[in-house]
Amino acid sequence: MPTATPAAAPAPAPHRAAPRTGLLLTVISVCTAITAANIYLATPLLGLIADDFGVPTSSVGWVASVAQLGYAVGLLLFAPLGDTADRRRLVWVLSAVAAVAVAAAGFMQGAPALAAAVLVACAATVVPQLLVPLVAERAPAERRGRHVGAVVTGLFAGSVAARVLGGLAGQAYGWRPVFFGAAVLTLAIGVLTAAVLPPETRPVRPSHPLKAIAGLPGMVASSPALRAACLRQAGLFGTWSALWTTLVLLLTDEDGAYAMSTATAGLFGLFGLASAVASPAAGALIDRFGAHRVVAAGYTAAAVSLPLFWLGGHRLWALCAGAVVLHLGFTAGQVANQTLALGATRTPSAANTAYVVCSFASGALTSALAGPAFGQWGWNGVCAIAALCAVIGWLGGALVARER
Repeated sequence: MPTATPAAAPAPAPHRAAPRTGLLLTVISVCTAITAANIYLATPLLGLIADDFGVPTSSVGWVASVAQLGYAVGLLLFAPLGDTADRRRLVWVLSAVAAVAVAAAGFMQGAPALAAAVLVACAATVVPQLLVPLVAERAPAERRGRHVGAVVTGLFAGSVAARVLGGLAGQAYGWRPVFFGAAVLTLAIGVLTAAVLPPETRPVRPSHPLKAIAGLPGMVASSPALRAACLRQAGLFGTWSALWTTLVLLLTDEDGAYAMSTATAGLFGLFGLASAVASPAAGALIDRFGAHRVVAAGYTAAAVSLPLFWLGGHRLWALCAGAVVLHLGFTAGQVANQTLALGATRTPSAANTAYVVCSFASGALTSALAGPAFGQWGWNGVCAIAALCAVIGWLGGALVARER
């Protein structure tokens, strides 16, 4: 009697092949560029928005602050979930919400309604901060700085595109089509990124946003390295935000030294390309010389840029030079401080959340103060706020670093 053939073992469930590192980094960098652009989308369009609403430009300047505030709120709510939830699902859901909110902003008829839509859109525009920890987790230790720098390149490229292309397109077609186009791009890149992300290598378990938020203060308090990174980047981001979000008011002021059109002023965003160029170099320098030295170099560059920006209130060459130097310093600090923050605890997504929330909260505060300061004291008042923020960030980080 023939021997029965044993039943074949059930075939394992098919696993999607992980994309190559180069392809994955490219898609993630493009995704961070497009989604991060939403945070700065309104900045070069403030003059056009004010004209459409029939109000002074200073009356809509606070919309830029709301964008940064919304991003900080979204980071608190969603970014910590990257340690426990399925990041692929989070990416496409948040991208869809952001796209709908950006499209809705294009229909709004007043500053409060526009600000509400921008708040929701930017709260959902936290996809880059779900992806940065993923890249850091999967990168070899000796190349972590380079990989983080590649993703940060996308962040800065997005901010440049928002200012330059947004300003040009707004001048040609109006500010509303710019928002509609951004909504389409946000949805498309979100779906593509979710499709190419590799499967999770850690257990996916139920996530509770409020519980994650409640744990952030204790985590920051227990890690001097994380606190120092947060304070130092808050100082750099606040300095950059005060100057860069108010620059359009200086350049387009009809009674000022330049009186540029919105499109011409938007071309100033091209100086942000210094960040896109510097971030990969900063990553390489971190891997070679260490993050702390790169942070110090970033603050040195920011300090050099401040007198140039002050002089740039009436001298275009100084404004251009200050823009380049500031972006170089800000970028070096961003990559270095974020690398330090990601390695400071065993929960990189939560640590990254605390880090970016501190940065954007500082940016929102200084940009909110810089607008009224410009109206009251002119460009000198803006430069004073930026300088004060840089001093507080450096001294605060130095004091915390001594605790270790």
